[in-house]
Amino acid sequence: MVETIDEYILEYPEDIQKILKKVRKTIQELVPDASEKISYGMPTFYQGENLVHFAANKKHLGFYPSSSGVKNFKEELSDYKTSKGAIQFPYDKPIPYELIKKIVKFRLYSTRSLI
Repeated sequence: MVETIDEYILEYPEDIQKILKKVRKTIQELVPDASEKISYGMPTFYQGENLVHFAANKKHLGFYPSSSGVKNFKEELSDYKTSKGAIQFPYDKPIPYELIKKIVKFRLYSTRSLI
């Protein structure tokens, strides 16, 4: 079992590693004070509570911004498969890093009362 996000990323092929590294960097730039951990077996950013998780899957990047993060971006996520707290960004389409930024910002500001 991996203990750090670096170890997690190294478990995947180079093309997936590039995506995971870019997602991580995108989130780090927005929440530099958040701590990183592995939670539920996934890279997680934590600041007062779990802000977001992300994970490599066979055909998609899983992004987990909680149910509020999915619900508040329902329209913008209409092209992607979603469930209550999860979004699937397929590898055969460009990863929407700008949308990921918007969702992370939303999660950060919606949890401000916990910080």
